[in-house]
Amino acid sequence: QVQLVESGGGLVQAGGSLRLSCAASVRTFSSYAMGWFRQAPGKERAFVATITRSGGTTYYADSVKGRFTISRDNAKNTVYLQMNSLKPEDTAVYYCAASLQATDYFPTAYDYWGQGTQVTVSS
Repeated sequence: QVQLVESGGGLVQAGGSLRLSCAASVRTFSSYAMGWFRQAPGKERAFVATITRSGGTTYYADSVKGRFTISRDNAKNTVYLQMNSLKPEDTAVYYCAASLQATDYFPTAYDYWGQGTQVTVSS
């Protein structure tokens, strides 16, 4: 069983930055591809970014490319999402997820999920 705990959400003005963290309680963190998803009120959960087991390759949704950066520290069992130039449309609950398969854009590919952290961007 893998437990994921997100932190770092909050309220920020448009143009500001936040850094989300997701700590995993598992011995073999490096065996998991990791992803970040978000869900706004009334909308489906949407892909944000994903990173391979080694951290060598990353993928992003077009809506965040160039503004968000996913990274991981396998020694600390933690994945991060640095969010810059935030926009009101980035407002959502952000979830991290772990997959024993390869990186993927679809939530169904992920085996474990955190509880989510709220990000609110004011205009």
